[in-house]
Parts: sequence; structure tokens; C-alpha cells
Amino acid sequence: MEHNLLITALIVYIIGSIPFAFILNKIFGKGDIRNIGSGNVGATNVLRTGKKTLALIVLIFDILKGYLPTFYIMNFLQYSNYNLIAYLLGSMAIVGHLFPIWLKFKGGKGVATYIGFIFAINYILGLIFVFIWISIFLLKKYSSLASITSLIIIPIIILFFGTEPSIFLFFLIISIIIISKHFPNIKRLLNDNESKIKL
Repeated sequence: MEHNLLITALIVYIIGSIPFAFILNKIFGKGDIRNIGSGNVGATNVLRTGKKTLALIVLIFDILKGYLPTFYIMNFLQYSNYNLIAYLLGSMAIVGHLFPIWLKFKGGKGVATYIGFIFAINYILGLIFVFIWISIFLLKKYSSLASITSLIIIPIIILFFGTEPSIFLFFLIISIIIISKHFPNIKRLLNDNESKIKL
């Protein structure tokens, strides 16, 4: 069991580590995404290259690498009935995106992969996250603010519905980790010089 857990966690981590923003940006001749805009290896930064279609493709792939492994774990593996274990294994895709082995552990901010992960766990929570994100984004035009707000609200909702304390704590920790990757954005938001996203 423990051996299988470690292998599964490693496989999911490697899947999450695939830096689609880096790879696809190179393939389409846009250079190293780490030298563009914020330097972040994610769909929002790809959007800054002016290639909206490419950014959308990266977004979809980053969502899928969170969704597919987690969906498989939740529905087909022997420990799928142990929610916390399944969640921990699925979240390794997020860890992989944040700290990819291929890019010296310097990855993206994990929001798209988190969206895929949370949809695989509970599509209602996924829809709530997306609704909050879109609402904040349309109001303020800040991708970072939309992400941070959504990440704060999801654990609150989980706590409100009285789930197991361990599950609430898990989602709280995941939110804190991803929000911590947004510290530069938070500083810019506080200083009123964060870049707005123009679609």
C-alpha cells in the first residue's frame, strides 16, 4: 500500500511538472516564457505574449494535468474511498506545477492546475471557484486578485458545510501554498501597480 502510494504520488507529481507554458511557447517561437512579463510559467503570462489562442491551450492543458490524475485516483484506485489520501495524491499535480523538476523547481502559480484538481473532487466546488474568479476578474481585471479571493473562499465554504477537520485543513494549506506564490502580486496590488489583464 505504502509502496503504491509513493509510486502514484511520484507519477502525479511528474504529470503536474510538465511545463506546458514553457514547452508550447518555445514550440510556437515565442521564446522562453520566463523572460516575458512576470516570468511566470503559466497561461496568464502566455497571454502577455499576445497569443490568446496559445494562452487558452496552455490553460486547458494545465487544468487537465490537475483534473485527469485526480479523477483517475478518485474513481479507479483502491484507496479512492479514503478521501484525504486521494486528495493528497491528486494535489501532487499542483505541487508538480509549482515546483517542476524540469525547471529547477521554479514553476507557475498553480491556479489552473488547482481548478482541474478541485473539479475532479467536486464539480460544485469547481463551479463556485470559477464563478468567484470570473466575478472578481470582470470587476477588477486582476487575475491575481481573482485567484487569491477564490482560494480564500473555498476553504471557508468547506468549513461552513461541516466537513471533516482534516479535509478543511488540507484545503486551507493548499490555498496558503498557492497564495504564497502570489506574494509579488499582493505587493503590487497593495502598491496599486499590478498589471491588469486586457482581453
